[in-house]
Amino acid sequence: MAVLCYQQELSLSIITSLPLFLILVMMLVTANIDIPVSSIKTKKVQSLDRDALILEELFSVPLVKELSYSSKQAFNTVVSLNLGGFIIPFFVLIFLIVFQADFVGIELMLIMMLAVIFLSDFRNGIGVVVPDFIGILAIPFALIFSPDNLASVIFISGIGGILLGSMVTLLMVDREKKGSALIDVGGVGTFKAIYVTAILASLVSWFL
Repeated sequence: MAVLCYQQELSLSIITSLPLFLILVMMLVTANIDIPVSSIKTKKVQSLDRDALILEELFSVPLVKELSYSSKQAFNTVVSLNLGGFIIPFFVLIFLIVFQADFVGIELMLIMMLAVIFLSDFRNGIGVVVPDFIGILAIPFALIFSPDNLASVIFISGIGGILLGSMVTLLMVDREKKGSALIDVGGVGTFKAIYVTAILASLVSWFL
């Protein structure tokens, strides 16, 4: 990606190679920065006791301490927005919608949102988990309906659909049956899907 951007081979509609490379790097560098925005009560499921250590190691979610030192039956769940997986791509998405208006991207975003709702899941102790390569679904739709503005439509529909779908999935969760100490929108469980979609949208401008 660095070489292709240096050679001015990649772009994201009106976003040229250098800004695009900086966006991708900033997303990756800030992937561990979370901004708390709210807190809710969710169920502390008993089965988490045996899985807490491995979940904490794999997903970096604060489970062991929470389960060990608290006898409460509910998590005081912190809901946060990930800087690299939510805030930065969200502002890029808004920028593209405003300065490269394409209603096809917004329409396809709704389709992607439905796909995320059906294919994602809320896992106890982790939060909303989205398939890593779900952004691929945006490519054939963009090829059919907006071949002249392919990269930005994939970015808008793919990332917008993942973010909206994740939030809808979160709102639909039965808090009396499922829970997590931290719900990181755009972070744990969703960052890979968002970043892979950003990479795919960028590479499309080179391949096609």
